[in-house]
Amino acid sequence: MPHDLLIRNVRPMAGPATDVLVRDGKIAVVGHRLSPVAGMMVEEGGGDLLLPGLVEAHTHLDKSLLGQPWYTNTVGPRLLDKIDNERLNKRRLGMDPYQQSFRQTVQSSRLGSTHIRSHVDVDTDHGMWGVEGIMQMRQDCHDIIDVEIVAFPQSGLLRRPGTLALMHEAMKLGAEIVGGLDPCAIDRDPKGHLDAVFGLCQTYGKALDIHLHEPGEMGAFSTDLIIERTRALGMRGKVTISHAFCLGSPDRDLIDPLIEQLAELDIAIMTTGPASRPAPPVKKLLAAGIRVCSGSDGIRDTWGPYGNGDMLERAMFVGLRNNFRRDDEMALAFDVVTGEGAKVMELAGYGIAVGCNADLLIVPGESVADAIVSRSPLRRVIKRGQVVARNGVSILKAP
Repeated sequence: MPHDLLIRNVRPMAGPATDVLVRDGKIAVVGHRLSPVAGMMVEEGGGDLLLPGLVEAHTHLDKSLLGQPWYTNTVGPRLLDKIDNERLNKRRLGMDPYQQSFRQTVQSSRLGSTHIRSHVDVDTDHGMWGVEGIMQMRQDCHDIIDVEIVAFPQSGLLRRPGTLALMHEAMKLGAEIVGGLDPCAIDRDPKGHLDAVFGLCQTYGKALDIHLHEPGEMGAFSTDLIIERTRALGMRGKVTISHAFCLGSPDRDLIDPLIEQLAELDIAIMTTGPASRPAPPVKKLLAAGIRVCSGSDGIRDTWGPYGNGDMLERAMFVGLRNNFRRDDEMALAFDVVTGEGAKVMELAGYGIAVGCNADLLIVPGESVADAIVSRSPLRRVIKRGQVVARNGVSILKAP
């Protein structure tokens, strides 16, 4: 439920020190020497930075092995091998979607995230197991974070008959976003795959967030087909392409026309700032007016052992991958894990202005760039006006 709170002596976005008064979970007043009313909680900022809550715009809450015994990974390098291995071993490894998503959600929250978009597997082996588990978790974790669910055909949509019917079931159950995956490389039927996922969007009036790992010309071809359908179906502003490795191609004659059309149709891009793959050029995309968000992707799962849910660290990865060195460039990386992510998720009332929801992060640092680089563990996370995590300890205990 919303809370009242007075936050004293904080520096919004590294600006001058001020106080912030929160009423009913929203920022009501920003000013100096504000006084609390009787019974109101007071948080002494100590001159720390006040930042908007971090936005984890791309992860897989049903996949994490956090809290589980170490998983020895011998799978790959083919993408399909990793997909099939995970699907076949979920129950054997005890990857209960409720428990594992709860663990990752608490981890993300205590590090400063106030919103998560999670892709959740829908397949013929597990049906609604993942979707139902994450739905129960987000209800139980509502006080600390908001979670949006993408129904995601990780194992393929057409290559495994029956998956499309399950996608319909997931949307009827309450998933907010339709997911898709590599129309050429996984389903090997780009027209059929895109007809199916865009059809789901049209049936349920939902947006699309499609994984596109396909590189080079193959990825550019799939991107062009996505652009074509977005335009034809009037879905401007309702499509996100995640990963979009093809946009990192050095062939500008191939990529620049795509960027122009992505901007025209307000198609958003999600990048993790990957170290091992071509990556979308963040500064160029932002300059073109394209919304760019980021996320942790998988965290300690059967795909890889990395990840901790820290979106300040993710901003650093985005900065490193894009050779951001100046403070104004670091500010772009910060925007990608905050305001830009909020735009992609269409979050109403996001920010640190009067009238915005009090979803906030208090962290030591001289500047936003310093916060990204130093990543102090002494963080205070506020959700709807309540302090929900302090110095790495959440008000909720994960199972």
